[in-house]
Amino acid sequence: MPRYAANLGWLFPEHPFLERFGAAARAGFKAVEFAVPYDHPAAAIAEQLREHSLECILFNTPSGNKAKGDFGLACRPERVHEFREGVATAIEYARVLKTPRVNVIAGLIKAGEDPRELHAAFVSNLRHAARELAAAGLQMLMEPINNVDNPGYFFPRNPPARALIEEVGAPNFALQCDLYHVAMMGDDPAAVFEDLRPIIGHVQFADVPGRGEPGTGKVPLQALFAQIDRSGYTGWTAAEYRPSRRTEDTLDWMRWC
Repeated sequence: MPRYAANLGWLFPEHPFLERFGAAARAGFKAVEFAVPYDHPAAAIAEQLREHSLECILFNTPSGNKAKGDFGLACRPERVHEFREGVATAIEYARVLKTPRVNVIAGLIKAGEDPRELHAAFVSNLRHAARELAAAGLQMLMEPINNVDNPGYFFPRNPPARALIEEVGAPNFALQCDLYHVAMMGDDPAAVFEDLRPIIGHVQFADVPGRGEPGTGKVPLQALFAQIDRSGYTGWTAAEYRPSRRTEDTLDWMRWC
C-alpha cells in the first residue's frame, strides 16, 4: 500500500500547530509534512517529532510575505537575494528536523510582465537551490500549483516539469506531483502520474472540487492509490486536504489499499 503522510498545514486544524503532531501519530501516521515551519523554532518542532516518533518528510522554502500577496519567490527577478537567503534558512531547518527534501514555490507573474524574464530567474534560482541543497545532502522538489485557486501562479501544470528538470540539470531535482492541482488544471491525474513517474519525487492529494478528503469529489483517488502502489513508487503519498469534519473522522481512505 502507499506510504501515507499527513500535511499538518491542512489536517488536524482542530489543534494548534505543535499539537497536530500528536494527533497525527494517534491517527496512525508515521510521517508528516507542512509548508511553513518558520513560525516556530526548529527545536520545538524537532521535539514534537521525537516525542511522537514521526518523520518530517518535507517542507517548503520561505515564500515571502503572504499578507502582502506573496506566494513564492523563485521566479521573481527582483527578489533573488531574498530567495537565496530563504534557501539557507530551509537548509538549517532541514538539518535540525532531519528532513530529506525541500519544495520550492515558484511565485506569481504580474500583469504585463515578460514570462521569459521570470523563467530565466526561475531556472537560475533553481540551479542555485539545487547546488546548495545537494551540498547539504537534500533533494529539491518543485510543485506545480493550479492557477484557478491561485491566479497568476507561474508554473501551474505538471507536464512541462520534464523540460524544466532537464533545463536545470540537477540530479537532486524532482517533481512534487499534487494530484489535486493536476485535476484542477483539467489534466488526467492517472495519465500524468504514468507519464511523469520517472521524475516524480513526492505525491500529494485532495479531492476535486472543494479540496476535501477522498470521496467528497470526483477524483478517483482509490484507483489512483492502487496505481501508485503498482507503479513501484516508494516515496510518500501525502494527504493535503481540507477536512469536511473532524480530521480523525475523514481517514477511511487510509484502508483502501
